[in-house]
Amino acid sequence: MRLFLLLLSFMISTVALAAGGKADVHAISKKATELQLPFGEIDEVRETPIPGLFEVRSGRNLYYSDAKGDYFLFGADIVDTNAKKSLTRESKEELNRIDWRSLPLDKAIISGDKHAKLELAVFTDPDCPYCRKLENILKELKGVKVYTFLYPLEKLHPNARAKSAAIWCSKDQHKMLQKVMLERFVPEKATCETPLDAIGALAQKLNINGTPTMIAGDGRIAAGGKSAADLKVWLENK
Repeated sequence: MRLFLLLLSFMISTVALAAGGKADVHAISKKATELQLPFGEIDEVRETPIPGLFEVRSGRNLYYSDAKGDYFLFGADIVDTNAKKSLTRESKEELNRIDWRSLPLDKAIISGDKHAKLELAVFTDPDCPYCRKLENILKELKGVKVYTFLYPLEKLHPNARAKSAAIWCSKDQHKMLQKVMLERFVPEKATCETPLDAIGALAQKLNINGTPTMIAGDGRIAAGGKSAADLKVWLENK
């Protein structure tokens, strides 16, 4: 942390001298290419609230640079101490925003408050321990309509696909989902066609590679790790 602050302090004092405070996108791109950074072409460079520090976007990747690309910061998190929020997290949410209309809601298990205006989509794996934690949290979540997409990660959980198929083919899908995930119940073999392949293809298209992944009704995307109260605030804070 101390090293990061020293580097940031040195960088800001240096780049603050840059004429006009504007970023040289060509120079930043050239330096990034020379370093063989694992990102593609630069899509956008934006000013940050910190003088001389610029936000660099490449695809869904985000990092920071001075005006000429002499210094790069990776894995940094800019926090607005007055607003008590992470500006980096907001940028990442905007960068990874998904078109809600692209979600095939007819292939999801619907639960929660079915008349609520707030909506939440969840990509889940029945054998994922973090998904189980989220499922417990969703039981406490009020005033939200939840769409659960079964997304078994077979390389990590070999039995997850069979369980997902059985959940989908159950008479009460959500009840079975909770029974499998929260009670470790092993269901009987599925007896119907499932949308698992279509959901898997969609997840790959949307660059959803892990579970649980949550999508707010306005398209913002986040991993698990939120309490029910924090999750409700996140959904309301469009």
